[in-house]
Amino acid sequence: MSILKESCPGSREIRNPYPEDLKCVFCGEACEIWSDEPETKCKGCGKTIDREMKPSCLEWCPAARECVGIEKYERLMRARPKG
Repeated sequence: MSILKESCPGSREIRNPYPEDLKCVFCGEACEIWSDEPETKCKGCGKTIDREMKPSCLEWCPAARECVGIEKYERLMRARPKG
């Protein structure tokens, strides 16, 4: 593991996701979603719930792709807010 990966505080949350609760906007069911996921499927009604991803270092850091991995980088960049 490179020094960058061990010391970059901005990517720590991305590389080590954690579960959060998200309330389904359709049925009100509490749904688990991981901090690095832009959407999840509600276990109550089966609909897809999405959320706006908060800004992160992925948007400006030249080493982001290498730091978090290409697959995760591309998935999160597709989910970022447009505008």
